[in-house]
Amino acid sequence: MVYYTVSGIRWPCAPSLYKSQSTGFHGDRRISSRLSFLLKKEPFSRKIFAGKSSYESDSSNLTVTASEKVLVPDGQIDGSSSTEQLETPGTILEEPQVPNDAESFVMDDAKNVDDEVKKESVPLHEIVSIGKSESKPKSIPPPGSGQRIYEIDPSLTGFRHHLDYRYSEYRRLREEIDKYEGGLDAFSRGYEKFGFSRSETGITYREWAPGATWAALIGDFNNWNPNADVMTRNEFGVWEIFLPNNADGSPPILHGSRVKVRMDTPSGIKDSIPAWIKFSVQAPGEIPYNGIYYDPPEEEKYVFKHPQPERPKSLRIYESHVGMSSTEPIINTYANFRDDVLPRIKSLGYNAVQIMAIQEHSYYGSFGYHVTNFFAPSSRFGTPDDLKSLIDKAHELGLLVLMDIVHSHASNNTLDGLNMFDGTDSHYFHSGSRGHHWMWDSRLFNYGRWEVLRFLLSNARWWLDEYKFDGFRFDGVTSMMYTHHGLQVAFTGNYNEYFGYATDVDAVVYLMLVNDMIHGLFPEAVTIGEDVSGMPAFCIPVEDGGVGFDYRLHMAIADKWIEILQKRDEDWKMGDIVHTLTNRRWLEKCVAYAESHDQALVGDKTIAFWLMDKDMYDFMAFDRPSTPLIDRGIALHKMIRLITMGLGGEGYLNFMGNEFGHPEWIDFPRGDQQLSNGKAIPGNNYSYDKCRRRFDLFMTSEHQYISRKDEGDRIIVFERGNLVFVFNFHWNNSYSDYRVGCFKPGKYKIVLDSDDALFGGFSRLSHSAEYFSFEGRYDNRPRSFMVYAPSRTAVVYALVEDEKDEVEPVAS
Repeated sequence: MVYYTVSGIRWPCAPSLYKSQSTGFHGDRRISSRLSFLLKKEPFSRKIFAGKSSYESDSSNLTVTASEKVLVPDGQIDGSSSTEQLETPGTILEEPQVPNDAESFVMDDAKNVDDEVKKESVPLHEIVSIGKSESKPKSIPPPGSGQRIYEIDPSLTGFRHHLDYRYSEYRRLREEIDKYEGGLDAFSRGYEKFGFSRSETGITYREWAPGATWAALIGDFNNWNPNADVMTRNEFGVWEIFLPNNADGSPPILHGSRVKVRMDTPSGIKDSIPAWIKFSVQAPGEIPYNGIYYDPPEEEKYVFKHPQPERPKSLRIYESHVGMSSTEPIINTYANFRDDVLPRIKSLGYNAVQIMAIQEHSYYGSFGYHVTNFFAPSSRFGTPDDLKSLIDKAHELGLLVLMDIVHSHASNNTLDGLNMFDGTDSHYFHSGSRGHHWMWDSRLFNYGRWEVLRFLLSNARWWLDEYKFDGFRFDGVTSMMYTHHGLQVAFTGNYNEYFGYATDVDAVVYLMLVNDMIHGLFPEAVTIGEDVSGMPAFCIPVEDGGVGFDYRLHMAIADKWIEILQKRDEDWKMGDIVHTLTNRRWLEKCVAYAESHDQALVGDKTIAFWLMDKDMYDFMAFDRPSTPLIDRGIALHKMIRLITMGLGGEGYLNFMGNEFGHPEWIDFPRGDQQLSNGKAIPGNNYSYDKCRRRFDLFMTSEHQYISRKDEGDRIIVFERGNLVFVFNFHWNNSYSDYRVGCFKPGKYKIVLDSDDALFGGFSRLSHSAEYFSFEGRYDNRPRSFMVYAPSRTAVVYALVEDEKDEVEPVAS
């Protein structure tokens, strides 16, 4: 037998499917054909599972097209879509259809098998605890009244009919989940039933594929023989097979084995990666991915060593991407990110790292947003245990780890992902045009379907429970909440834009459910929603009638800075800047940012490039003079980031490398692309040069008061806790003996100075100077003190309450 050894992983190239189909199984039918490898604790290589597939899939060249919808007992949770409901809200008073007994559709047809297994063993997930830390009792409180939103925002009263209907849908789902699933806790553990589940006596595989008429589990373990392990289907479209242990007690499928499910569907025979797969890998030279049965021996499983940090009062988030985090033009690994990047993030003063592109995605250039395998961490960067090691190291450093989770859409890839999984376009997604995002070229979930809810709720819980993530940034929430997806729509703040026919109530109710589940079972977890629309009550608890997020991304700030940067300095309006930074809803927290990964992508410009453009290439060295453009750019770059952090919200975010004005843009490796209209889009010859970070080049208080926004002097002064921020945006004028208001009496000292030589400034301020307040109202403050405000500087003064006090470092 031919063996391939890659990074300590040794595995055979199994015989071809077509050479083994007629082979009879004698005795222990799986021993002779199983894939096996030895996983060693060595750096992971992206060439893992380097051998070619041991079979030629019947569907490898199959073009799957939309087909007639297969009618099965499981359809919408009730009889119609959310949009149709909203068009005639006054008629929705009758008892909704009771959803199928979802627990029974998993169990009924397989009851005899499962009962037999239960008599002999207990599922391993119940008896094996790997690295589990002590946690608070988990419970999800019952729904509240949902009425407090009208006290918080009386303007919502005029939309009570819509909001009460929305909340009634949420309550109905909670009640039905309680009745048919045993509660949201049990319902969100779908990964214990679907996909592969291991017990002491064998392995059970279940898959929901109502459109399929025949299914078989295939893989290295049975020589890809589709006749060896044919599955049975129950009335709800759930396919199942139980594989008993081998005669010697070993599992029927070995850790590392490649697996797929072959189905006869309305679109033809197709081989698919199991929807609930925990790991998938693309072998070098191949296009499709292979599902990997990932179940390492106990001694090889990563054991978490460090407790999860407590949730900070204010988030300082470092947005990052593992693959492009190297200084070299390569795809970086979880291990290298753990060892090289996490210490840097900690030293910069951040308390959370947000990681993009974790969920497996076949197309690297999608930045991780076209997900194909929702429960699998991307194999480009390493193994699942490598990711766990990264997260554990972050916790050791006191960093929260947030995951950029994608539940707003899915890849349209039919070979590797959920699209046309059972041969129909209405399986996990809406059928027809409603199920396709025309701008993103992706599929859109049907949040009104019972099994879609199970899949997505379980997916969110999986990452929190299995990998110890500390929360999520939910991507594309605006697209979820509206049937127009926020495209070609200008949100003006008129409440009719939020609570009309275009609102997808099913999607909003899903967001309420997932926030309910997360905050109930993981009280310290953080949820951040990417919403550009400004949906009211977005960050109000679900029990009070809100959507339930902890934070909203304050996306308008980045757009405002791009708008301002295209104006002359003389045309910058201090009031306009302050209004944008402070324009957020009462009691709803925001994460502010001057720029994120969006502004760094090819086709756009970072703030540094807007400010300095091509001068960055030639005039930023210490051994040669700079230019006025560089001096202006460095000064404003620091000021923009500081005022955004200080005034923009209750949290702050920065994309990796932008803290020091990363040059150029992000461009993922790609080839030339020919569009259907004949137009050609040139690629970059699959270069990684611009898909890396050149690191080698290079607040918590609720009290906030803006005391000055002077259009003539170009000065902004505000307070945050015991800090006084003074921004001088004037391009030429510096002001001595400039009076600034303050609330608390005492001595103030400089704790942050953008003009410090350390930050590329001119050191025009003495950091040993002390500033004493004096009584008398000024700028509506009871006291004030005098400062020197050099042009284009941002200076932070802190009240010295105790000479021994240390000021916490501020993230760049």
